[in-house]
Amino acid sequence: MTASLVSRALEPCPTGTTPLSGDALNALVTELPTWQVTDGRLVRAFACDTFAAALGLANRLLPVVEDANHHPDLLVRWGELRVAMWTHSIGGLHLNDFIVAARIEAALGG
Repeated sequence: MTASLVSRALEPCPTGTTPLSGDALNALVTELPTWQVTDGRLVRAFACDTFAAALGLANRLLPVVEDANHHPDLLVRWGELRVAMWTHSIGGLHLNDFIVAARIEAALGG
């Protein structure tokens, strides 16, 4: 992951913005090799030893997503925290999803 993605400013994303696709999407995906694009979402599973550890990871990413006002879908279960980023207002991926994912990765020590 490049530091430039972590430090990049979030961009406005009004309703009607076209979701990322093609070369633009592929270029960003290469910057987050531990994340996958699945069903139009940017997804990462973090392995944990216990349910409490997964919940603890979810709490550690809270300041990142609150600061960005860009909130992922989370699945907290025994042994895993699954994070799914996508921009609901455009029904797909936007640069902001990758920026916040990079910040999550940095915060969780990925």
